[in-house]
Amino acid sequence: MNLKKTAGDQGETLAGQYLERRGYTILNRQWRCRFGELDLVARSPEGVLCFVEVKRRGPGSIGLPREFVDGRKQERLRRAANLYIGVHGLDSPARFDVAEVYEEKDGGLRVVYLEDAFA
Repeated sequence: MNLKKTAGDQGETLAGQYLERRGYTILNRQWRCRFGELDLVARSPEGVLCFVEVKRRGPGSIGLPREFVDGRKQERLRRAANLYIGVHGLDSPARFDVAEVYEEKDGGLRVVYLEDAFA
């Protein structure tokens, strides 16, 4: 198995657990369409539909994970989210969040969660 994919899947699992502990409901994981993939789709405790991009970085990585969600990536996520909303017939407030997963020097992982990351 691809190590990068395994690390990414592990980051998405951790981010999903982080959200569930805070009362979110995970609706989909790795939802794929012609525009790309939505890492996590969740509903917040307040009923907001959250499209969550998960970015994992190791201990010597340069730059913040959120910096890798550039304008092109944001546009692809918007298109995928619009398709997701249409396919599922949803009508609720929505936002785009970023879950940054940091790998610590001791091998532990921590999540920094950014709501409305590119409003």
